[in-house]
Amino acid sequence: MTPQKNKPAGKPRASRSAARLGAVQALYQMDMVGTPLDDIVEEFALHRLGREMDEEADYLPAHEAHFEDVVRGVVREQRAIDQRIHGNLAEGWKLERIDSTLRAILRSGVYELQRCKDVPVKVVITEYVDIAHAFFDGDEPKVVNALLDKLGRELRADEFRSNAGANGRTG
Repeated sequence: MTPQKNKPAGKPRASRSAARLGAVQALYQMDMVGTPLDDIVEEFALHRLGREMDEEADYLPAHEAHFEDVVRGVVREQRAIDQRIHGNLAEGWKLERIDSTLRAILRSGVYELQRCKDVPVKVVITEYVDIAHAFFDGDEPKVVNALLDKLGRELRADEFRSNAGANGRTG
């Protein structure tokens, strides 16, 4: 699984950005072929993170600790993460029927919202929407944005309140 070659041009990925992309790819691989957790972490650390994947894609070095935290954290907390995602999907949508790449993006984003308090909620949302844009041309990035925004407001309401206050708004 690699991003589409016609992905939008933009600034180069920072090290945590590359770690997020790697985490999504690792979780996808685990989902699709059942690679064990320790094997996937080692494989990505040794052979994939920050390496050229093909002639069109060259990635900056990834923050390995962040990559490992996201991958291990999603696996460790997957049941709770999945319940949170499922509870916030549009009526009639089921998590198990969502594309595997989209599931990996949502799981990673929700994990960061829950556990990576050093990363601002708006950064988490923007980063995972950008990853969704790299893989999808349809409505999937909008799904990622809507779900992570809704959960960000729930899980980190204080950040939204403080941002609103800084902009002269309340609520």
